[in-house]
Amino acid sequence: MDAAAGAAVQRRRVPSWVRLYARRLFYTDTAILIATLLVFGTTVLPGLEASLLSDTGPNDLPYVVPLVVIGILWMLALAAFDTRDRHIIGHGVFEYRRVVDSTFFVFAAIVIVAFFLRIEVARTFFLFALPVGLTGLLVGRWACRQWLRKRQATGQYVYRAVVLGDREKIAHVVKQIRSTHGTGYLIVGAVTPHGVSDMIGDVPVLAPLHEAKEAIDAIGADTLILTGADEINPTAMRRLGWAMAERDVSWVVAPALTDVAGPRIHAKPVAGLPLVHVDFPRLEGYRRFAKRSFDIVGSILLLIVTSPIMLAAAVAIRIEGPGPVLYTQARVGRRGNTFAMLKFRSMVEGADDQLASLLDLQGAPDQPFFKIANDPRITRVGRIMRRHSIDELPQLLNVLSGKMSLVGPRPQRPAEVALYDDVVERRLMVKPGMSGLWQVSGRSQLSPEDSIRLDLYYVENWSFTQDLQILFRTVKAVVAPGRTAH
Repeated sequence: MDAAAGAAVQRRRVPSWVRLYARRLFYTDTAILIATLLVFGTTVLPGLEASLLSDTGPNDLPYVVPLVVIGILWMLALAAFDTRDRHIIGHGVFEYRRVVDSTFFVFAAIVIVAFFLRIEVARTFFLFALPVGLTGLLVGRWACRQWLRKRQATGQYVYRAVVLGDREKIAHVVKQIRSTHGTGYLIVGAVTPHGVSDMIGDVPVLAPLHEAKEAIDAIGADTLILTGADEINPTAMRRLGWAMAERDVSWVVAPALTDVAGPRIHAKPVAGLPLVHVDFPRLEGYRRFAKRSFDIVGSILLLIVTSPIMLAAAVAIRIEGPGPVLYTQARVGRRGNTFAMLKFRSMVEGADDQLASLLDLQGAPDQPFFKIANDPRITRVGRIMRRHSIDELPQLLNVLSGKMSLVGPRPQRPAEVALYDDVVERRLMVKPGMSGLWQVSGRSQLSPEDSIRLDLYYVENWSFTQDLQILFRTVKAVVAPGRTAH
C-alpha cells in the first residue's frame, strides 16, 4: 500500500460521527468557559459590572485581557490533555479525569506565573472561576454523553466492530456487548483462526486470520475486538496490529474476565507483556465504616422527609380494608443471617399461603427472583404504592438498625436462598439493600439470570460512587417508574 492510499484508508477509518461529536464537545466547552468568565468578569470582580473594558486591574491591564488569555489557555489545555480523544469520549472515567487534570494544570500555571512575575490575582477568581468552570465542563460532558447514549441505543453513532478469536469466545463477547444498550459497538462480523464458517449466532464469519485485513477493509469496520485465541501466535498478532495502525482501526482487547469494573483493572507491562492486574473488592475497614455511616445519616434524613408519605400510606391501607398496616417477612441478609424485613402491606391477608400455587400456575415453582405478572393478591392501594416503591419505605428502619443498607442486592426469602449455588451465594457477602442495580436496571422486566448477574456485579465492584449513582437513578425510577415497577 503506497503512502497516498494509506492516508486515504486512514481518513476513511475515523467515523464521521466521532468528528461531529468531538466538535460538539468543543463548542460546548467553549460556551461554558465563555459564560463562566463572562459572569465572573461582570458580576464577581468588584467594579467591573459597569464597564468590563474600561476598568483596569493590577499592572494597568484591562481585566478583560487576562480573562481572555485565561480562556484561551483553558481551551488549549483541554486540547493538549486530549480531552476530546476519540478513544475516551463517551464512556469511562478517563474523559472526566482529563478535564479535571487540564483545569488544575491551567490554574497551577496561573499561580506560578503570577508569583514569579509579581502579578496580583484576585482571590475571588480561584474561589469562583475554578469550581464553577470545572463543574460546568463536567456537567456539559455528562449532558453530551447522555445525548450520545440515547442515539447509540437506537443504533446511531456506533463503532463498526469485527471480533477476532475462537468461536466460543466470540459468542461470549458478542452476547455481553449486546446485553447492554448504548455500548457504542455494532458487531458487523467475526474473524476466526481457521477459515470461514457460516455464522456464530447471527454474526457472519468474514475470513480466516490471514485474510483479516482484507475482510476489515471490505466491510468498513473501524474497530477490531480481540477476544483471544490459543492458536494465534504473538508474531501474527503483532503484524495484524501494525496493519490496524496503518488503517487507524481501533484495537480493543476483551479479556476472559467479565463483569469487572474499570477501577479494578490496572495494566502493568512486564518484560514486554501487557499484564492486567485485577483488584479484589473488599468492603472492610474504613470502607465498611463509611458505608454504614452513610446508611445511618441517609436513613434518618429519609425517615424525616418521607414521614408524611408514610403516614398517608398507613391511613390508606387502614381505610381500604382489615389487616395490619405493616407486613414483616423473613429475609436473608449478610452472611446468611435471617432478619424480619418491614414493608407496608400491599397484598390481601394470607397472600403468602397463595404463593406456591401461583408459582406452579406460571410454571416457575423453583425459580429464585421470579415475579408473578399481574399478581391477583395485590390490593388497589398496594398497586399504587408498589408503582412508586412507597411500600418499601419502612425498610428505612431496617437500614437504621443495621440489617440492610440503602444500596445492595435485593433481600431474598430463605426458600429462594436455599436454591443458590456457590456463585449466587456471593450475593450474601454484603448487606441487602433497599435499592440496587437490579432495581434501577429494569426491575421486574429483567430475566432471573440478568438479576443475578447485576447483583453479583454490584458485590464484586462496590464503590461509594456507584452507590451514589444508584441512589440518583432510584429517585428517577420512583418519580417516573414506567413499566418496570410491579
